[in-house]
Amino acid sequence: MAIVVNDKIMHGEPIIKGTRVPVKIVLGSLAGGMTYDEVIEEYEVTFQDILACLEFAAKQIAEEEIHILSE
Repeated sequence: MAIVVNDKIMHGEPIIKGTRVPVKIVLGSLAGGMTYDEVIEEYEVTFQDILACLEFAAKQIAEEEIHILSE
């Protein structure tokens, strides 16, 4: 997998393997409106790295119990 967690790197945050780029930075950048190409250029990652971040996030959500609160 292209996402790794190591207590000695970035305080154990999930990062893209071979980089110090946290998954949350990639996801936050996309959520903030950056395009894939902008993320690739800004963080020097690949399109496959971005897909790995999205897959990692999807798996994390699938493993959590989510409660939706109505207003």
